[in-house]
Amino acid sequence: MQILKTHYHRDIKTLDNKSIFTRLATRSIAVQGDSILLLYTERYEDYSLPGGGIDASEDKIEGMIRELVEETGATNIKNIQPFGAYEEYRPWYKPDYDIQHMISYCYTCEINKALGKPQFESHEIKNGMKAMWVNIHDAIAHNNKTMANSEKKGMSIERETFLLGLILERMIV
Repeated sequence: MQILKTHYHRDIKTLDNKSIFTRLATRSIAVQGDSILLLYTERYEDYSLPGGGIDASEDKIEGMIRELVEETGATNIKNIQPFGAYEEYRPWYKPDYDIQHMISYCYTCEINKALGKPQFESHEIKNGMKAMWVNIHDAIAHNNKTMANSEKKGMSIERETFLLGLILERMIV
């Protein structure tokens, strides 16, 4: 899969002599017109693509479908196609590694507009996560405002905003 971008968190100055933990993840891109299915997280005041870590026992597509269903209640998932991968290096806050190397494999898909009930994990509920269809222009503007003005922003907002811009450029007519 094509690497769309490799991003280094501002606190990562070098990879030399660092212990690195690699995490594989997926992101789902479901678009209908100029609306895109996103997750809004109150804690971080941002929009993000549905997705998350791939379990050791599953392949990328299985992981993508599982995460999409868990986080949005999506049904009738079909026409799954690779979009590209986003690679990032960010600080790791557990004592066993210095840096997290995350590779997010992004796939486009078609789903029903109506969403079922998500099955959020406890931390997702605590963070105020909810799935919704959003105008992609509004989502990008909102994330840009959060990056410029909010102390709450999480580490993923740069990835998500970059991907939304690329989706707009390549998929929205």
